[in-house]
Amino acid sequence: MTTDTETPAAASTAKQPPSRAARAPKRRSWLGLWFVLPFTAVYAVFLLWPMILGLYYSFTDKSLTGRPVTWIGLENWAEAFGDAKAWDSLWNTAWFTILSTPPLVILGLAFALLAHRARKMGWFLRLSFFAPFVIPVSVVTMIWVWMYQPAGGLINHYLGEWGLGGDRLWVFQEDAMGSVVITTVWWTLGFNFLLYLAALQTIPTEVYEAADIDGANPLQKLWSITLPLLKRTTALVIVLQLINSLRIFDQYYLMAGGGSNLSPENVFIQYIYNAGFVGFRVGYASALSYILFVFILIVALVQFRLLSRKED
Repeated sequence: MTTDTETPAAASTAKQPPSRAARAPKRRSWLGLWFVLPFTAVYAVFLLWPMILGLYYSFTDKSLTGRPVTWIGLENWAEAFGDAKAWDSLWNTAWFTILSTPPLVILGLAFALLAHRARKMGWFLRLSFFAPFVIPVSVVTMIWVWMYQPAGGLINHYLGEWGLGGDRLWVFQEDAMGSVVITTVWWTLGFNFLLYLAALQTIPTEVYEAADIDGANPLQKLWSITLPLLKRTTALVIVLQLINSLRIFDQYYLMAGGGSNLSPENVFIQYIYNAGFVGFRVGYASALSYILFVFILIVALVQFRLLSRKED
């Protein structure tokens, strides 16, 4: 017959006080802070401090001529909001973003699917699609300006050989934004391709095997399995691409030289550059920079909000 009475050994074990090691407070280790301190210092000196200083300069008449800095309040901001050229350049930047973002996202996904499916030639496709991304922008623009030459350019030469007309002006025509979009897509596509390829490699093969058993064809597997499982990656790619496209400067600035018809003030960051380093108006350029910062922030937040609603 069993009883509810505890044995003396069990009772003594239950009443035994916790050991000294268990009662000792855990010591905090500050060793991890020393590992992040170098990055924090660089981040504060080269990013946070310039942001704070730029915000301060936007309320002053700071100039590169060396004259004393004076506080002028909201004059730079009022001038920026009333500057028609600034708004035109901001619209051109937004138009470039609209033209470049869809092909960069769609082609990045398509090339990732192609490289992921390829077996023997997969390494070659990965190398080919990602290689342009590591080329310096100066080399990229030099290659494409040469290819865009109306007479003797590689593109017009082959267009003439194929009977498609070899007399296009490309960057040398009045509306040359499409030429910059083509160059940008070729140059920066590899980054989106790499993100999609990494995401595709995380999808379990068992999901596709189950779909094969159910008799799904490749198109059904793409639409019902692959694309839904890539939603988070697609959201990340779109947001990053929007931010990068709104910050266009390098390729446009370099391609604007050499006799092309690209206006040096057609994109917003070039307009900021000219205001600060050509017109020496650092205060006004700082106000323009913060307008672009707020615009990019709003676009990113709206995009995140829309994508999160779709996911919910």
